Amino acid sequence: MQIVVRYFAAAAEAAGSEEEQIELADGATIADLRSLLEERYGDAMRAVTRSGSFLIDGTVRRDPEYPLGERVDILPPFAGG
Repeated sequence: MQIVVRYFAAAAEAAGSEEEQIELADGATIADLRSLLEERYGDAMRAVTRSGSFLIDGTVRRDPEYPLGERVDILPPFAGG
């Protein structure tokens, strides 16, 4: 499956871009994507993927076994209130 991954703030900085297309096995999960991104982009991305949010097709998903959709937005934790 091919997905579009969009990065915001610290995630974009870690990836060196704001968006990319990634090929993963059919049925891939948040955990699969997290592993790939951490391997590809290292500690800076690990910090974001372990504390930030994954929006799957516009909805926040927290379960690492949740299947990916066509678009994943990776958001770092935000400060403020």
